[in-house]
Amino acid sequence: MEAKATHRYISSSPRKMRLVIDLIRGKSVEQAIEILHFNPKHASKDAEKVLRSAVANLYNKNEDEKVDIAKLVVKEAYVNQGPTLKRMLPAPMGRAYRIRKRSNHLTVVVGTKS
Repeated sequence: MEAKATHRYISSSPRKMRLVIDLIRGKSVEQAIEILHFNPKHASKDAEKVLRSAVANLYNKNEDEKVDIAKLVVKEAYVNQGPTLKRMLPAPMGRAYRIRKRSNHLTVVVGTKS
């Protein structure tokens, strides 16, 4: 049994989020939550929130069955690029530099060990 959680339009670049997500892919849920909780990167807060949401979705999906958290694994975790906000910054001699404020979509799938 599996459950999925997504968080869209996170205001962080996908490249920075992938550094955090690569740490937890394939790990047990308990270990992944520990890694994210003590990781100093800002993206780890959003990743931990999505992971906890996926676990809660699994519990809500199977209310009649008892799910042991020790047997749960992060089966999939991936980051897709979201929309980019384009802003202009004044530059010398009448020019303008384009600033790209990137965003991402995070998806985490948890399930039991098979």
